[in-house]
Amino acid sequence: MRREYILLLLILGFTTLAFGGKIYGSITEGGKPVGPGVKVEVACGAKNNAAQTDAYGSFNLFVEDKGKCLLKVNYQGQTPSIEINSYEGSVQYDLILEKQGGQYTLKRK
Repeated sequence: MRREYILLLLILGFTTLAFGGKIYGSITEGGKPVGPGVKVEVACGAKNNAAQTDAYGSFNLFVEDKGKCLLKVNYQGQTPSIEINSYEGSVQYDLILEKQGGQYTLKRK
């Protein structure tokens, strides 16, 4: 009985890992990296995942769900966002912050 229980846990554990994917990329403003500590959030349905940029403006996070998601960047008191897609594998989003009329917008490179 114990052997079947452990086998079931292993199968469920590996199945769960197969659903989500890695989202990574970089964020620049004016051709330069935004720097470290900029919060990046990805919301897929009711689940939120967060990461922070490193010194090169790069971010890396794992999202459990596949499909359409919303990526938000908390930068200088503003939170511009862009719609992205999450897949089983990894996907790269290199983003550009542009300031238009005092408001930041996010665009894909």
